[in-house]
Amino acid sequence: MLNKKNIILSACVLAMSGTANAGYEYKVSDTDSITFGGYIKADVRYVDGNIAASNYWYGSGAVLEESASNINLSVNETRFNTKYVHGDVMGFIEMDFYGDAVKGGGNEIISNSSNPRLRHAFIKYKDVLVGQTWTTFQNTSSLAEAADFGGPLVASAFIRQGQVRYTVGGLQLAIENPESFGGQSGNDKVPDFIAKYTFKGDWGNVSVSGLARQLNTTGGNTESAVGFGVAGRIKTFGKDDVRFQVHGGEVGRYVGVAATVDVADGKAEETTAYLVAYRHFWTDDLRSTVAYANSEADTTGLESTQWSVNLMKNLTKQLSVGVEVGNYSRDDQNVESDYAQVSLKYVL
Repeated sequence: MLNKKNIILSACVLAMSGTANAGYEYKVSDTDSITFGGYIKADVRYVDGNIAASNYWYGSGAVLEESASNINLSVNETRFNTKYVHGDVMGFIEMDFYGDAVKGGGNEIISNSSNPRLRHAFIKYKDVLVGQTWTTFQNTSSLAEAADFGGPLVASAFIRQGQVRYTVGGLQLAIENPESFGGQSGNDKVPDFIAKYTFKGDWGNVSVSGLARQLNTTGGNTESAVGFGVAGRIKTFGKDDVRFQVHGGEVGRYVGVAATVDVADGKAEETTAYLVAYRHFWTDDLRSTVAYANSEADTTGLESTQWSVNLMKNLTKQLSVGVEVGNYSRDDQNVESDYAQVSLKYVL
């Protein structure tokens, strides 16, 4: 005889497979639930300049010998997730379709097939989280709302990686996966240590985070690295808010999505980065965000800047459309590209 719990769970899976554009929470029992979610996002993106076009800007954009123009229609940012709750235990897994760098490995000649990519996979039991998710060093609420994936990533703390995290009140402590970007990562044997405290209220939130690491150089030496971050989202007038990030010290790969390295010339690289974004609501369903970000490395001199302005409108509660224009520059090489993007997003 089939167990009632298994029948309900099977029905949930069948319902989801038959309605790929629906996201719901199903109560399996008084203590168990399974949730399906994510979104479908279609983008039309035009890029013009001497930084190579990609589906979104990241800190190490490829430099072209001559300026070029490119238009691309893609759906790679589309993502799917599921969450299972059993009492005090929660499991979460999410994927999108950027499985090969920023273009997802798609074949634009025939099928535009794209590789799925693991974003999150973790287990949370009471105050302890184990698995892969956003680094504890990051304040996700401070990311700008943008059509460009993640907004101005050149100065954002933006990493997902394996970790063990403990949370008590506003304090979070974690050990996370080590990686000596620009050094000898095969010798990384000491995990990264991160602490963050978040202040919250009706006004918004501000987090203060610290990072301590041991990096390995290509010469076989070790370098100690410490960095800090202050980030948050603060309400201003009406539904408006300002979002910001400031990072300094030897933050390396934790900030800028490869905008700078961890190790340069045998020493821990020092980086200064900041981002500010203001979101204004013109009406309840029409809003704009203006954003500016800059990161600069001390030893290599690598410097990246990005700015953008957009207009977003909710057509329904779950369907929105947005248009955005902006510019991304590699200031150390005096190259830049302008971009314009139109996005349609349906939240499951």
